[in-house]
Amino acid sequence: MTQLSRPRLEVKNLVRRFDGKAVVNNVSFSIMPGQVTCLLGPSGCGKSTTLRIIAGVERQDEGEIWADGKLVCDTIFRIPPEQRSIGLMFQDFALFPHLSVADNVAFGLTGPKDAKRERVKDLLNKVGLLRKMDDFPHALSGGEQQRVALARALAPRPHIMLMDEPFSGLDNRLRDDIRDETLALLKVEDAAVLLVTHEPEEAMRMADEIALMRDGEIVQQGAPYNIYNAPIDRAAVAFFSDVNVIRAKVTGALADTPFGQFFAPGRVDGAIVDIVFRPQHLRIDFDRAGKGPNPTKSQGVAARATVKRARFMGSESLIEFQMDFDGSILKATVPNVFLPKAGQAMWLTIPRDKCFVYNA
Repeated sequence: MTQLSRPRLEVKNLVRRFDGKAVVNNVSFSIMPGQVTCLLGPSGCGKSTTLRIIAGVERQDEGEIWADGKLVCDTIFRIPPEQRSIGLMFQDFALFPHLSVADNVAFGLTGPKDAKRERVKDLLNKVGLLRKMDDFPHALSGGEQQRVALARALAPRPHIMLMDEPFSGLDNRLRDDIRDETLALLKVEDAAVLLVTHEPEEAMRMADEIALMRDGEIVQQGAPYNIYNAPIDRAAVAFFSDVNVIRAKVTGALADTPFGQFFAPGRVDGAIVDIVFRPQHLRIDFDRAGKGPNPTKSQGVAARATVKRARFMGSESLIEFQMDFDGSILKATVPNVFLPKAGQAMWLTIPRDKCFVYNA
């Protein structure tokens, strides 16, 4: 990786309004050479508009974009899109049907013919398509077309690569392999990569850093591990996985629940909070069956529930429980096959360190 102290791409206080409404609102982030940053969020949150502004096909109302320490555009100055050293990959691969694979990859290259051909052959070899350089796009599979589109985007050696949902058109089994191959090649090329997606799994698999977007704003930014394990609010938890929620009242900075007390620092007495946790962290206490809800040091307080439904999901089982204390439904995921019968009573616990407490 190139050792540069400055970011390859800097986005500063970007704003874009449509009909007076800010669809991109004060967005800022930076990407270093060789780094993959993912703009992650639901459809319509402003991800693609941000990418289009960086590419130069959309104009911002406020803010600046910098590349390698040089201003690319603000509200007055603007470098044309074709001069920004930016590679683009979109959901549809947009290959030219009348050009061969080799000619598609060479399309944006300039210079001597021999040098261009060597660059094309090198990239096609890296994506495993050298043998198909004389074929036309219609003769390729979807995965092969995606690889050609990647090679074409990388051919001019862009400093910045923008990718807008580039894998959504591929089937699930092929998608993982293509993602891994793409990531490996992008790292070798040392480009700063901005990946736009609405799929948390894709962001976790590919990104060095995730910027979680909502309603035009970046609400949280950091490494995938931190975003997943220290989400900023209940919506952030729910974006990455199913969630269970228990509502509780705070007394003396403690939230009282049938599972025991949870720390709720900074909340006044009487405040209502949501205790949020993922299904994989709802645990079945087999040792406590028939012994009642007495707490133990390892598990805490157990609450009784009745199995409502159990389903095998392939690598895990999903069990839905109806809680005795209020009739609510909580979900648990258990590795492998575990299919208790509907109506069976069980005791459940939740570890304190796997729970998040938010204002209701």
